[in-house]
Amino acid sequence: MTTSQEELLPGTRRALLHRIAVAQAEGRAPSLVAAVVRDGHTVWHGSRTSVDGHGPDENVQYRIGSITKTFTAVLVLRLRDEGLLDLGDPLEKHLPGTGAGEATVAELLAHTGGLAAESPGPWWERTPGSLRPELSDVLGEQPLLHPVGRRFHYSNPGYTLLGALVEKLRGAPWEDVLRREVLEPLGLDHTSARPWAPHAGGWAVHPWADVMLPEPVEDLGRMAPAGQLWSTTADLARFAVFLAKGDDRVLSEETVREMRTPAAPAEAADVADGAAYGFGLQIQQRHGRLLAGHSGSLPGFVAGLTFSVADDVAAVVLANCTSGPAAFTIAADLVRIVADAEPRIPEPWRPMPEVDPAVLELVGQWYWGTHAFALRLTADGLASLGPLSGSGRRSRFRANGDGTWTGLEGYYAGELLKVVRRPDGSVDHLNLGSFVFTRQPYDEGASVPGGVGSDGWRGIG
Repeated sequence: MTTSQEELLPGTRRALLHRIAVAQAEGRAPSLVAAVVRDGHTVWHGSRTSVDGHGPDENVQYRIGSITKTFTAVLVLRLRDEGLLDLGDPLEKHLPGTGAGEATVAELLAHTGGLAAESPGPWWERTPGSLRPELSDVLGEQPLLHPVGRRFHYSNPGYTLLGALVEKLRGAPWEDVLRREVLEPLGLDHTSARPWAPHAGGWAVHPWADVMLPEPVEDLGRMAPAGQLWSTTADLARFAVFLAKGDDRVLSEETVREMRTPAAPAEAADVADGAAYGFGLQIQQRHGRLLAGHSGSLPGFVAGLTFSVADDVAAVVLANCTSGPAAFTIAADLVRIVADAEPRIPEPWRPMPEVDPAVLELVGQWYWGTHAFALRLTADGLASLGPLSGSGRRSRFRANGDGTWTGLEGYYAGELLKVVRRPDGSVDHLNLGSFVFTRQPYDEGASVPGGVGSDGWRGIG
């Protein structure tokens, strides 16, 4: 990944610097460091510090807290892609005896497993992991607070269970599996479970006075898969590119798209913000832009990573204070600044390299009852079906090679679109999940369930 400050316009760079300068000053952060990624590589890095005016560079480690969960989710989805588990498997199938075994792997990934938000006992973020050597110490006597699968309830112990699942199926410690399967292939050489020099120290800033107190740095032990990692803006910039585009050495583009697909309902408090949760990724609508990523915090540190696939822009923000700067919000603002000031230039339109005449005859106008739809083919080989005007059900479809198409999104996700032909080979209608689409409203020449009135269309009189 290369860095070129010149790839952004001077006005954009100044706006980015202004945003993090305001964040560091108003948030009273000892230091704050940020990076912006566009077109797959870092195009801007900035930092502010209260120490000597020389801000940290992109290789200084900060603790990233719950962004660790995204890394753990990647490991779990690798197990699924290799066929070692199914996301619908109850945890008990692979990791028996936890007391939370009825929750499925998918529910744990999406925080719908019904588990408590925190571990019982002493404040786990500020006490040694040696106090919780076993899973039972992390979960307590009553791990479940809510019915399994019924609601979103963010759970740190849930990701401890997922880390234990990785260890069970890989036969190696979570940290070793992470390094071998994710960090090394993606070149994340400055991401680790324990801090390496150079790294920032964590601080608590007094809420009513401009004074600071050092925060303890604890090894989280069993809780590590929920929040242990240290990283840098350079490494997290690379990780953001992976989460947007995939890397077949780790996860395919299709699987990372699955990670950022909402898998849990939003809490009532989050609905106004358009917030949801996928598999290890937070998803939000901000200023009309769909963002995915994750926030993180541990005593002494806050972190935020977010990206917009549509704009091909990502941002990372790290600071070394317990509270103050809203790292995820700042990162979202950095994405907005770049995407608004320098909108993505689309790829040139190109025609399809070839087209099957039998497919080409399907394009154009269709009717679902009296609702007008249009079916289009695009150069990526997909078909799209949507209303000619206004809102309504719409989806893209992928050809299956046998004359059928599978819906990729929305109401028709996973549904089968079939072309029904007459004995002479001409198209009679389209069948989409049993709904019939015809060339004319209730086409009398097509097979429409319920039949078509023999007298045809008529007015009053």
